[in-house]
Amino acid sequence: MREGRQRLDKWLWFARFARTRTLAARLVDDGYVRVNGARCDNPAKALGLGDVVTVAAAHATMAVRVADLGSRRGPAEEARGLYEPISGEPG
Repeated sequence: MREGRQRLDKWLWFARFARTRTLAARLVDDGYVRVNGARCDNPAKALGLGDVVTVAAAHATMAVRVADLGSRRGPAEEARGLYEPISGEPG
C-alpha cells in the first residue's frame, strides 16, 4: 500500500468500528460502509487522510472524516483520534 494510505478494514478495526478485523471486512463486504459517498464492497480499498467514511452498523450510523491512519488498535481514546465526526455527532 502506498505511503499515506491504509486498508479500509484495517482502519475500521483500529478506529473501533468493529471488534475484529474479520468483522470489519464483513461490514464492508455486506455493503454497510461508504467511502466519500460511494458504497464500498472491497475491504482492501485504500483510505487516505480527509476521506469521509460512513458506517451503518447495527447500533448506529456514523459519518466521519479520516484524521489519522493509526498504527495499532489501541485504547478508545486513541481510536477516537483517528476520525472527526461529521454533522455534530459526539466523538
